[in-house]
Amino acid sequence: MKQFIAFVQKEFFHIFRDSRTMLILLAMPVVQMLLFGFAISTEVRNANVAVLDYAKNAESTRLAHELQASEYFTVVPVRSPAEIARLFRGNKAGLGIVVKRRQGSATQPLDVQLIADASDPNQATLLTGYASSIIGTYPTHITTQVKMLYNPQMKGAYNFVPGVMGLILMLICAMMTSISIVREKETGTMEVLLISPLRPLYITLAKIVPYFALSVVNLTTILLLAYFVLGVPIAGSLGLLILLSLLYIMLSLSIGILVSNLARTQVAAMLMSGMVMMIPTMLLSGMIFPIESMPPFFQWLSAILPPRWFIDAIKKVMIQGAGVAFVWHDIAILAGYTAIVLIIALKKFNTRLS
Repeated sequence: MKQFIAFVQKEFFHIFRDSRTMLILLAMPVVQMLLFGFAISTEVRNANVAVLDYAKNAESTRLAHELQASEYFTVVPVRSPAEIARLFRGNKAGLGIVVKRRQGSATQPLDVQLIADASDPNQATLLTGYASSIIGTYPTHITTQVKMLYNPQMKGAYNFVPGVMGLILMLICAMMTSISIVREKETGTMEVLLISPLRPLYITLAKIVPYFALSVVNLTTILLLAYFVLGVPIAGSLGLLILLSLLYIMLSLSIGILVSNLARTQVAAMLMSGMVMMIPTMLLSGMIFPIESMPPFFQWLSAILPPRWFIDAIKKVMIQGAGVAFVWHDIAILAGYTAIVLIIALKKFNTRLS
């Protein structure tokens, strides 16, 4: 046991002496959380909207004031449809609103037309949705009541935080573990370690213990940033949230061990654990794009990815306040993945060494 602890201490010292490794392990999660939480967001703020007012009455003036008073729009008055098109082409507005007076109607004195620049479909959908919501406050024959559950302010951070957690923990654990083991093989120190009294299994465990501990530090940092800086609540059980995260960390570390057996150089390990895992995680795990909107083949492919189940479970616990009864399926899949990948990785590691 003393020899195992000595190996673990050696790994800690090795990590702390490498400033680049410390920068990746501790600084990158903070930067990614702040970047996705503030800079990369699907929310609309202060978007220019071109308003062409043909009515020029009290109601049309009130509508323009309502749009300007909202946090979503900045009103740009225009005099003709050509000006709207010019603003679109210059990327100086994404939405145009044409207001006309309706003749012979006392209940709705205005006709309002929304013209969106659909070269960016997502942005056009958001802008028209926000504008329709504001316009819908005017009296009509139909009364519509909209209630947003779990995220009434429609904050993008509520969606991005669980996704960033899945991305960061996968990259940090898998990439750094695989690079650490491959580096030992490249420098020839792995052979030196193997002649020690410790079995190869304990050598591998000794190398992943420091990364497990640092991943727990990253998890704590992410949750603190999400709650205190980004304003994302933890509606469900904190214990269940931590349990899910620790299970996912173990899975990511197991993938790192497996990658270290397949890669021969640190560059190859970085590409396999970084680029190959990062792109599918971002595109197919539900982090950015809804899985339900994907073609059947990509939905099936998404089901193979472990981050998909972790992000799904974290959203349920963190945002919706769900309990174990709603996430046991995700936990079972993650636990199964962890057991299978860890057994294969350790067995392959022993086979290669023999």
